[in-house]
Amino acid sequence: MSRRGEKNLLIGLDIGTSKVACLVGELKADDTIEIVGIGTHPSRGIKKGVVVDIESTVQSIQRAVEEAELMAGCEIHSVHAGIAGSHIRSLNSHGITAIKEREVSQADVDRVIDAARAVAIPADQKILHILPQEFIIDDQEGIREPIGMCGVRLEARVHMVTGAVSAAQNIVKCIRRCGLEVDDLVLEQLSSSYAVLGEDEKELGVCLVDIGGGTTDLAVFTDGAIRHTAVIPIAGDQVTNDIAVALRTPTQYAEQIKIKHACALSRLAGSGETIEVPSIGERPARRLARQTLAEVVEPRYEELLDLLKAELRRSGFEDLVAGGVVLTGGSSKMDGLLDLAEEVFHMPVRLGIPQYLTGMEEVIRNPIHSTGVGLLIYARQHRFARRPPMSEARGIKAIWERMRSWFQGSF
Repeated sequence: MSRRGEKNLLIGLDIGTSKVACLVGELKADDTIEIVGIGTHPSRGIKKGVVVDIESTVQSIQRAVEEAELMAGCEIHSVHAGIAGSHIRSLNSHGITAIKEREVSQADVDRVIDAARAVAIPADQKILHILPQEFIIDDQEGIREPIGMCGVRLEARVHMVTGAVSAAQNIVKCIRRCGLEVDDLVLEQLSSSYAVLGEDEKELGVCLVDIGGGTTDLAVFTDGAIRHTAVIPIAGDQVTNDIAVALRTPTQYAEQIKIKHACALSRLAGSGETIEVPSIGERPARRLARQTLAEVVEPRYEELLDLLKAELRRSGFEDLVAGGVVLTGGSSKMDGLLDLAEEVFHMPVRLGIPQYLTGMEEVIRNPIHSTGVGLLIYARQHRFARRPPMSEARGIKAIWERMRSWFQGSF
């Protein structure tokens, strides 16, 4: 088996509540990404996006990575991993600094971003992302790329995402136990946005909803920048659980029934259609109307969509998302869900399918892989601006460097 040039490989590791997926992309000369390997394994040890059993999580990651290595014919050494969970918090912040040489340089941009990040966050939270929304030079707003522009005062508006230190450390620990390094931890809905949203949608205003197994992640974009993020701890697993309880069937069969037969809008389920439902223990299987299943599923999805609508309203951007809502993630593929979402949101809703990559398209063009594909695109964009590895060893040296640059900038 011929080995691939590993310096051109990008690896995305999506550690979800229901599955772990490892995607290997090869960066081509024309800057496109071709998928050359993919490995998936049922996720054990993750609940609502957070590690609850390290040993089981390590095994799931190992299986997915080995499968991807085998298919791609390469060795994986480091990954970009996704992070989600209800511990994620976000806020918008604002920084201001003087422009040193009357022309904006990279050092000025770094300084103004540092000024924007100087907000009090709880001791148990760490900053995951600082995402610039716009720069302002001497009251001139709406600047995307300030470097090289002339002025006296530089301001930055940014969106900050923080997550629980312990949750991030546990993910990093699990990945390291598999002999891999973590290049970066990326917010899952942010990475999904790279895969399923177009630039025109982000400009016009769009609400991305990633419905996974354990969490539903929301991100709002307007004027080409991310404005609001939130995580709701209700998703596909609750629907499976409702089916298992209501139809009195074991959970693994409830999951299969949900994938094959469920419909999120009971009026779309044909009244004459029936499904076979395995029973618990030695009892024989029963046949039930598909409409009965839809009547179990619809209220749960309606509750989730109502929570999302309330979150969108609370964010203050409800009237600014002219591009409507984009649903993605494994639990978004259900029959009737787009119709139900349009009824709840009163705006256009579409299904987000990963774009912008080549190779294995019949596998990849599926909402279940939105986060994994997005991680590869994120990795390509940040390839040359890579942060130091996610280690605690930045310590004193990093603090000293920042103090020195601050003194140089201020005096």
